[in-house]
Amino acid sequence: MDSAVTIPSSDAMLPDDATTMQPLQPIKLATGIILDMDGVLWRGDEALPGMAALFERLYERKIPFALATNNSMKSPADYVVKLAGFGVTGVEPSHILTSGVVAVSYLKANYPPDTLIHVLGGDGLKALITAAGYPLHFMGEEKASVVVAGLDTRVTYDKLKRAALQIRAGATFIGTNDDVTIPTPEGLAPGAGSLLAMLKAATDREPLLMGKPNPAMFEAALALLGTPPARTLMIGDRLDTDIFGAARVGLRTALVLTGVSTRAQAESGAITPDAIYAGLPELLAAWA
Repeated sequence: MDSAVTIPSSDAMLPDDATTMQPLQPIKLATGIILDMDGVLWRGDEALPGMAALFERLYERKIPFALATNNSMKSPADYVVKLAGFGVTGVEPSHILTSGVVAVSYLKANYPPDTLIHVLGGDGLKALITAAGYPLHFMGEEKASVVVAGLDTRVTYDKLKRAALQIRAGATFIGTNDDVTIPTPEGLAPGAGSLLAMLKAATDREPLLMGKPNPAMFEAALALLGTPPARTLMIGDRLDTDIFGAARVGLRTALVLTGVSTRAQAESGAITPDAIYAGLPELLAAWA
């Protein structure tokens, strides 16, 4: 796997401290920021410390930002409402890229609007697909052309069976993301990747993946921000998706330890972020 590229700039070399792995402060060089949400801004329905202050800093310094999440259960509009519930205003749906949004972009580029789509996922994913003009497939109808599978917290054996039968019948198999876990207040819970693993085992088919670490989401975020990769910082909590995927397309990377990956994993593994912060308060302190 690729590792993050060292920033070749003298103004990046700052005194080392307990919150960073290297004497680099990529946050000081960023002209655009991409934020993961689960494990960075919140866990479940609990805001993480520093979230509101981070947005205040972004607005104050007029730094363009994008929110990029592999979670496909909610629509961008749903996330705007969630942020407002935490007291964060000014975020538009256009600021938010979910793996569901990227999946719909792929559908639009490859399938006409009347294509029958079978969805295993949350209401947000279904709403995005129907808003794009695609009819949803239900059992008893003709065969679906595509199965789009994401996280469904109300999953049942019957739902998995119906999706598997359509894949076995020849439907294209698209996975929103393969995160096997998601951070919650109770701990790490099964993610979309856990459901995809069951479908892969049941169908002997590999899904076409839309979310991080695949380049499509990072490229969409860069297009939204209009900033060069070398001056764009990805802030995430997962080494295998946020950090690896961002570094692979030339972004700077910062790992926060409030989600999935640990400092020990970052310091001993093959995926190396440019900086590690205990959480958003420590990142904001480095940005002072």
